[in-house]
Amino acid sequence: MLAPAKVKWRKTQKGRIRGQALRGGTVAFGDWGLQALEPGWITQRQLEAARIAMTRHIKRGGRVWIRIFPDKPITSKPAETRMGKGKGAPEGWVCSIKAGRMLYEMQGVSDEIAKEAFRLAAHKLPMATRPVKRED
Repeated sequence: MLAPAKVKWRKTQKGRIRGQALRGGTVAFGDWGLQALEPGWITQRQLEAARIAMTRHIKRGGRVWIRIFPDKPITSKPAETRMGKGKGAPEGWVCSIKAGRMLYEMQGVSDEIAKEAFRLAAHKLPMATRPVKRED
C-alpha cells in the first residue's frame, strides 16, 4: 500500500475541500485518464483496489500511472471510547481530491479496453469519475 516514508506532522486536521483542482487536471503521461468529478478523500486501500482492477482488465498489456498519493494521515479513536482524552491515533492515509483532478492514466491499450478498465476502477472509488481522452 502507498504511504509516505516520513511526514513533518503525525496528525493533521480534517480541513475542507473547496473549489476545482488548479493543476493535475489534464492527461499528461498516457492516452486516457480517469478524472474526478467531485471532491473527497480516497484511502490507500481504495487507491490500490482501483489500480488492481484496472491492471487485471488490461492483462498487463498497457502502462498505468497513478497521479495521486495518500499523504494525509487519518486518525480514529478506539471503539466504545468516551468523548475527550485527546485526538485518536493515526490509522491510515488518504488523498484529498478536488473536482477535476486526474487520478489515473493509461497507455498502450485500445479505447474500449481503456474505458472498461476505468469503469471497473470507478466502482472501487468513493466519488464520481469520468474517462478522458488525451487532446493533441
